[in-house]
Parts: sequence; C-alpha cells; structure tokens
Amino acid sequence: MVGGKFIHWSTPSVESSPSFVDDMWFKYILSVISATIAEGATYPLDLIKTRLQIQGEIASSKGDAGSYRGMLKTAVGIVKEEGFIRLWKGITPAIYRHAIYTGVRFGAYEKMRENVFKKNPDGSYSLWKAAIGGMSAGALGQFMASPTDLVKVQIQMEGRRRLEGKPPRVKNTFHAFQQIVKQGGIKGLWKGWVPNVQRAALVNLGDLTTYDTAKRYILRNSQLKDTSAVHIMSSMCAGLVGATMATPADVIKTRVMNQPTDEHGRGLYYKSSIDCFLKTARQEGFLAMYKGFFPAWIRMGPWSLCFWLSYEQIRKAMGTAAF
Repeated sequence: MVGGKFIHWSTPSVESSPSFVDDMWFKYILSVISATIAEGATYPLDLIKTRLQIQGEIASSKGDAGSYRGMLKTAVGIVKEEGFIRLWKGITPAIYRHAIYTGVRFGAYEKMRENVFKKNPDGSYSLWKAAIGGMSAGALGQFMASPTDLVKVQIQMEGRRRLEGKPPRVKNTFHAFQQIVKQGGIKGLWKGWVPNVQRAALVNLGDLTTYDTAKRYILRNSQLKDTSAVHIMSSMCAGLVGATMATPADVIKTRVMNQPTDEHGRGLYYKSSIDCFLKTARQEGFLAMYKGFFPAWIRMGPWSLCFWLSYEQIRKAMGTAAF
C-alpha cells in the first residue's frame, strides 16, 4: 500500500507486448533466427547425405564398386581426407537459403491458415487444409531460394572433386554465383528447380503440416499444455514423416544440381527430373532413391527439434502468439 492505495505488481503479458510482435515481418525474422540455429547444429549430416546421394554416379562413371561408402565411413572419410572443419563446408549459402526459404514458407503458411483457409469454429485446423497450405508454402519458398540451394550443393561437392583429381569448379559462395551466371545466365541459377520445389513441397507436407497437425491433435486429445514436451513430440513426428517423403526427391534434386552443363546450361547427364529418376532406378535399383535416408532422417529429426523448440521459445519470449 502506498499513499493509501494498493499497488498491483504484474509481469509483462502478451497484451502488453509491442504491437509489431504478431506482424508477418517480425515472425519472418524469428523463423530465420531459429532456422540458423538448427542449421548450424545439424549441417554436417546434410553434407554427409549429399555425398552419399552422389556417390552412385561417381562409382558408375569410374566403374568402381569400391567407391561406395556408408554413412559412418563417409563422415570419417571427410574428416580424415579433408579436415574436421570441412563438415561445415557450404553452410554460408545454406544460411542464405533459410533466410529466404524458411521465412517465406512460414509466413505464407500462417497467412493461408489465418486468412485463406481459416481455422474451424472450434479452433481446429483440417488436415487437408494444412496439407495444401504446407505444400504450397514450401514450394513457393523453395522456388525463391533455389539459387542458394544450387550453390550449396556445388560447394558441398568440391572436396570430393579435389580428392578425385578434378579441377575445382568454385572457390566460395560469391564465385559460385558468378560461375553459374557465366555458364547459364540468370536462368542457370534455377537449374534443378523442379525437383527442388517438388522436394520442398513434400518436406513441408511431412514437416510443417505434420508438426501443426500433431501439435493440435496432442493439445486437443490430452491434458498437456502448449509446452516444450508437446513441441518435442510434434517435431519428432515431423522429422520422420518429412525424411520419408522427401528423400527420393532430394536424391534427384542433388544429382540434377550437381551435374555438369553444356554451353547452353543443359545438363550432360540428365534431361529432366524424370530422366534422372529412370536412369538412377535402372542403373542402381529403386532403393538408390533412398540413398542418404538415414543421415537425412537423423538430421531432419534433430533439425526439426532444434528449430521448433527455438522457434516456439523465441516467439514466447518476444510475446508473439504460439505457432
């Protein structure tokens, strides 16, 4: 009591938070920060996955079955032959990619969820709406970010090329962009965008849609509150479904993006993503479409966990509404 009046102390609430915390641009920034945290923590597994997906081509071209390595041998080989720090080679364009891809896909998904499809009167969100929204948002984000993904794949393969005695194609991120534009023009920056967008649509059907649906299902059918425990369970479901659905498209994307091109920017190995699928399945068997599945799964699980925990906690700390 002060001066005969009671003073009520309270902690800051969502209502007292700045008005911009629920603006799209602010959520965009938060999603990019969370994606950068997750990317840095799990990036070596992405590099290993990419090397595994391309090694079938290398073995076929050399006629050497011994070129095949498993996940663990690939990781050890990179460290022994190229150095430990090379496990993060290509992370710069990967972060550039998420600055576009993750920000766009989350912004687009939430806009569609809140303003286009809209939630049901009871607050639930239909699976078919979540699926369409997730695939559409992922495809849009990946199309816009495809040039950075192309650069990332090519940089990831440089260490392997040097060990095979091939001349380096690119020196760094900026040089990679220059070389791609020089060889294929601005259009060349979108080489492999079709399988890339297909993969992103499937990833978001598995990751974003699964997370949103699983989280709402758990909250609706249990006594659990919107806490880290729910975020962990939802992200584990999202990582497994996402890896299962996306790996075949990821293999095709990696091979199409990594192939050399002629003076007109046309691929020398594959004419299209369908051609890549048929040649890979015919020469290496259908299971080759799941090359890199385990590192993809092992990476996507922790990536989803790191991302969603970071994203939900950062939103909560900033006073932004939960996802």
